Amino acid sequence: MIEILISERLSVPFKAAVLDFDGTISLIREGWQQIMIPYFNDVLKATPHAESETEIQRCVHDFVDYLTGKQTIYQCIQLAEEVTKRGGTPLDPLEYKHEYLRRLMLRIDGRLKSLRVGSDPREHVVPGSYELLDMLKRRGLTLYLASGTEEYSVKDEAALLQVTKYFDGGIYGAQDDYKKFSKAMVIQKIITEHNLGGPELLGFGDGYVEIENVRQVGGVAIGVATNESERKGIDEWKRNRLTKADANAIIPDYSDIAELEAFLFNR
Repeated sequence: MIEILISERLSVPFKAAVLDFDGTISLIREGWQQIMIPYFNDVLKATPHAESETEIQRCVHDFVDYLTGKQTIYQCIQLAEEVTKRGGTPLDPLEYKHEYLRRLMLRIDGRLKSLRVGSDPREHVVPGSYELLDMLKRRGLTLYLASGTEEYSVKDEAALLQVTKYFDGGIYGAQDDYKKFSKAMVIQKIITEHNLGGPELLGFGDGYVEIENVRQVGGVAIGVATNESERKGIDEWKRNRLTKADANAIIPDYSDIAELEAFLFNR
């Protein structure tokens, strides 16, 4: 279940953990790429100097993939820059963001409504998520949630999934004023508040950004490469990105919580 990439003997216990939300805990937004990428493709195809459809698709895939894990606004800023490169007049990136979110809400509205009327939240999380959170709290860690999704949505969806209670360190998400938030800023806040050395910080994420941010401060980062549509097995695209981000280990999900706990705490 655990693919160990960097084996480090831990000299100090973990004191805090920072977790990404979408794709790491929540599967409510599974399939978001299928909304963003076609929308961005259409925007670029309408520019005066658009290349072939194949070239545009490659461009959009590249920058959406590269920026996954950062706030959505960064992908929209890049879209605006790509429009300008092709002789177009871009909208404000916030307009692209709001239109993308409108389209995304159409896709996930049924999932949200189902949760609001009492459907089992386990159907909308990475397998083993509750067991992971219970284990980390039992081990005495302070937990933080940091997401590139809008903060009001993260808090709402965390409540629907009944995980809010675990994150005693706080829940943080994107703001329209994007300079006020980043995952790196949350990590620095954790380190300062707890007077942590890097190895005392544990991170979980399915994106390049959060893994890289945790590793940059000397923390231990677990890459979560869940195949979201199947809710089991490894997504090879995620695995490759997480490997490049220098993850300590990669897992498909948290189904084997005993093995994961032993790997993290019995060394």
